[in-house]
Amino acid sequence: MKKSTKAAVGTLLVAALFAGVWLAERLAGANSMLVTVLEKGAIYALIAVSMNLLNGFTGLFSLGQAGFMLVGAYTYAIFTIPAARRMAVYQYYQGGIVQFELPCLLAIVLAGVVAAAFAALVGLPVLRLKSDYLAIATLGFAEIIRAVIQYDKLGPLTNGSNLLKTYPTFDTALFPFAVAGVCIAVILMLIHSTYGRACKAIRDDEIAAEAMGINLFRHKLLSFVISSFFAGVGGALLAMYQGTVQANAFKSSMTYEILLIVVIGGMGSVTGSVLASFLFIACSEWWLRFLDVETFIGTVQVPLLRSGFRMVVFSVVIMAVVLFYRRGIMGDREFSLDAIARAFSGKKRKGARAK
Repeated sequence: MKKSTKAAVGTLLVAALFAGVWLAERLAGANSMLVTVLEKGAIYALIAVSMNLLNGFTGLFSLGQAGFMLVGAYTYAIFTIPAARRMAVYQYYQGGIVQFELPCLLAIVLAGVVAAAFAALVGLPVLRLKSDYLAIATLGFAEIIRAVIQYDKLGPLTNGSNLLKTYPTFDTALFPFAVAGVCIAVILMLIHSTYGRACKAIRDDEIAAEAMGINLFRHKLLSFVISSFFAGVGGALLAMYQGTVQANAFKSSMTYEILLIVVIGGMGSVTGSVLASFLFIACSEWWLRFLDVETFIGTVQVPLLRSGFRMVVFSVVIMAVVLFYRRGIMGDREFSLDAIARAFSGKKRKGARAK
């Protein structure tokens, strides 16, 4: 496929995607489960792709994603609460330290920058560890940062263990789609760059990569920082989606959810992470909800259908996917316009031969 044709088809697909989201929002309503899945799915897609950049493309087993999301969420909330409402939010801290507000987009970028700065500080010592030791160290960081944010002495900045609220949120599902889409596009460009090829070389064989002149620590640190930047942006979007921020919500289970999405989609596949994010959110938030509702046929209650059964079935489905699709839905493959063109031309030639 020619570059001009590929660009035109890609533009049309992106336009069709946004038109579909806009139409779904108008037809189903802003508070519908469909829109909820679209919004949260877009946010989780960005976070999953950022984690895949680190785990799937660089080969670093990190479990600190929830910590960087927490930093991003708090950064966004702290700097976007209107000055007139700060006394109500920081009622135990005389309005808090920050007495100004930033525009939403600038605060989202700042959320990523602060998360990246934390990653740079943490990465200097922990990236010298490998495998399970790195996972334990990053998981410990996430738990430490959650405890520190709730520390009373930092209350004038973080509001202690109290909620942060009344900051701007998005009014349309197009906003998280647009932000996530731009960020994922940037990650894709990084993956296909010289830097991305160096990260893949480190993933495949560190000794061979070092022998080729690749600075292992520098590339690992860059990957860690970039992944954390986009995790911070994802945390800011999640804060906008939820409408309130509290550190208790960013537990290690949130990191496990993101890791599960990456594994289901395929380690080393951006397309897989995106698809798995929407499937994960749709199943957990929407499609299996009926399993939590007590159902009666006449006077007889249907066995097992009650609160909590949804998560049991969901766990069984996930286990089946992991067992039978060990490389995930996509493996290391990606969606590509060239593949669509080849498939279409193949069908066309087949039809021509049949005639």
